[in-house]
Amino acid sequence: MCAICGAVAVSPRTELREQDVLLMRDTMAHRGPDDEGLLVAGRAILGHRRLSIIDLAGGHQPMANRRETTWITFNGEIYNFAEVRARLETQGHTFLTKSDTEVILAAYDAYGEAFVDHLRGMFTLGLWDTEQQELILVRDRLGIKPLYYTVHDGVFLFASEIKALLRWPGVPREIDPAALRDFLRYRYVPGPRTMFKGISKLQPGHLLRVRRDGALQIRQYWDLPLDGETEAPETAERRFRELLEECVEAHLVSDVPLGVFLSGGVDSTVVTGLVARTTDAVQTFSVGYPDASDSDETGYARLAAERFHTVHQELTLSPSGFWDFLPRMAWSLDEPVADAASAPLYFLAKFARRSVTVVLSGEGADEMLAGYGIYRRMLWLERVHRLAPAAGLAASFAGGKAARYLRWAAQPLEARYRGVSSVFGERDRDRVLAPEWRGRDDGDVGAEYFARTRGLHPLQRMLYFDAKVWLPDDLLVKADKMTMAASLELRVPFLDHVLMEWAWRLPPALKLKGGIGKYLLRRAAADLLPPAIATRPKRGFAIPVQQWLRDGLAAQARRLLVEEGEHRRFFDLGQVDALLAQHRRGGTDVSEQLFALVMFALWHRTFIEARTVTAPAGADA
Repeated sequence: MCAICGAVAVSPRTELREQDVLLMRDTMAHRGPDDEGLLVAGRAILGHRRLSIIDLAGGHQPMANRRETTWITFNGEIYNFAEVRARLETQGHTFLTKSDTEVILAAYDAYGEAFVDHLRGMFTLGLWDTEQQELILVRDRLGIKPLYYTVHDGVFLFASEIKALLRWPGVPREIDPAALRDFLRYRYVPGPRTMFKGISKLQPGHLLRVRRDGALQIRQYWDLPLDGETEAPETAERRFRELLEECVEAHLVSDVPLGVFLSGGVDSTVVTGLVARTTDAVQTFSVGYPDASDSDETGYARLAAERFHTVHQELTLSPSGFWDFLPRMAWSLDEPVADAASAPLYFLAKFARRSVTVVLSGEGADEMLAGYGIYRRMLWLERVHRLAPAAGLAASFAGGKAARYLRWAAQPLEARYRGVSSVFGERDRDRVLAPEWRGRDDGDVGAEYFARTRGLHPLQRMLYFDAKVWLPDDLLVKADKMTMAASLELRVPFLDHVLMEWAWRLPPALKLKGGIGKYLLRRAAADLLPPAIATRPKRGFAIPVQQWLRDGLAAQARRLLVEEGEHRRFFDLGQVDALLAQHRRGGTDVSEQLFALVMFALWHRTFIEARTVTAPAGADA
């Protein structure tokens, strides 16, 4: 796992300076503490920081092909590189290293731009073709690894993290109002936008070419098989188990110590069980909280660890440790992501890094097999929508929850569903924003994705939206940034694209059946799940923010949101103060809204007010 960056002059009058790319590269030293490299090639400069995982001695980057006509800076792992290498060797290619990076270069020589179709793994990469004088950027199919880009003063810039782009002289730090409104709705900024106007994300499954004349060409090279055939239910359980075992085994390739994040939920327990079948003395890691029985899952994690005889270690996170870390969290994430689970994930990654360099986790199973409770609720509302004149019926209720649900049911799915996380509704969002920052949504984030899935089952339509929006812009950006901040590589076998493509073709009833999400996973992996874990409801990476913001952290939150900082110009401070008071009194839980405001304030203080690109002092654990 690594950090990549680069600059290409797209104007003939532009001269690149090596020291500017070095600053970009070394801003991301946490992503690659083991090695560093730089290529200066005319109007292109590529930078690289390396976390050595495979072929520790032979994987230095940027790396060239045998003719030195193509150079690469690559972040990620190609799990089928040995298979691709063997195929290329039959075509006459020879190799000097044992690294997956060299295999990518040879695949580009052999297949041209279609090389990406042969890769199975998680990756972002930049290829500089010296003959064509063109740059190619690629992001993996599901967005496991992040990649950002911008054009400034005749230079095209790209990097694994936004803070590296901000190192380039003169790159503006201007807030995109549409991104702010999106963030308050979703708790993250859906791509291709970022919170910085003019800086974009390369979308998952996309390839970007910077042509010789400076023009940018972007194309989608992969999508879920929307017109695929349905897998036969009678064979699904066996085939799913076979594919999952294959994926986990592929994700174990490593020349450094490896472990598993074990929460005690279904997904991480299954991954641990499959790893334990092929690896002796598996190391597992979990995190808990003092005096927070509703959120602490360490008991379940211990149960799974005992079942598979792992070498298990636990970490406890306190409220003060959580709050003190938030400035560092805002810096690490690059743009506001109000997912409180980012904090324990970082502490767990730092804890695990003392023992291992690579960990596997269970991310992705919920998005593949409908594990979240919101899918059940939405399908119930969909039945109401079809069977009853919900809008007229809602008018007969003076107010309250029943009327709210009926008004919700009156809307079509594409208007009603906004993903796994939705923080502020449009009215509440405009109420909390200062008048000059209010406005209608700048383009419906989900419109394109719901248009592609018109005619499919409602569950499939929701899962597609989440695969395209929630997964890369919340779950996976959190997973990447928090683990890489601790120089730890995280692998997610459930998000192997071969498994995802196969699972997409399953009938919805094998994903969500009788109100039970991940039905097929529970069936196919029943032998790996202790009964207490098999019957557990979905919890996620639980953290007691609701309790902490009502008790010990209430005063700090008010001081940050209402009394300090330039970020206050974006908000109606009376409404913010009212939210804080409402939460302290109890009743309706508004902790997610408050936490979103906290993360925006800390992000703004770090990147806009202080204009820093270095980690906040004293915020590390």
